[in-house]
Amino acid sequence: MRKLTVGVAAGVAAVLAAVVGCSTLGRAAFEQPVVHLRDVRVRGLGLTGGSLDVLLSVYNPNHYRLDATRLTYKVALAGDSVTLATGALDSRFTVQDRDSTTVTIPVSFTYSGIGAAGKSILGTGAVDYHVMGDVTVGSSVGNFTVPYSQTGRFTTTGVAR
Repeated sequence: MRKLTVGVAAGVAAVLAAVVGCSTLGRAAFEQPVVHLRDVRVRGLGLTGGSLDVLLSVYNPNHYRLDATRLTYKVALAGDSVTLATGALDSRFTVQDRDSTTVTIPVSFTYSGIGAAGKSILGTGAVDYHVMGDVTVGSSVGNFTVPYSQTGRFTTTGVAR
């Protein structure tokens, strides 16, 4: 009976080692999705503020699809001195293998809230931006939370890269 118990324990240990090994290999084969600011579109302007759609492009460099379950974001302007928006999108989206998809973040703002960034846009027609956060994706090799960060310049004619 003791030999049977030792044999079963050795079998369980071997299976566990194989599972951990496969998981480690899967994580090593995983390439992080690439997130960047694609565009900012004005939806409306009023006397005290307005609303924008911030469009993020999410590219999947892997050979399998990624199912995103959560995307957090922070949109900052003027050298990170003005936070325009923060939040999370919990709606699911899929990025097919070696493809990209666009995720739209609705943003409301007040003119008083954007201060120096608003003055920069009015004076020069441009302002620096920083978009950052993380995206949580599920795949055939496990779940991953991947940070992203991109800086650039937004002009009244669109996003300058």
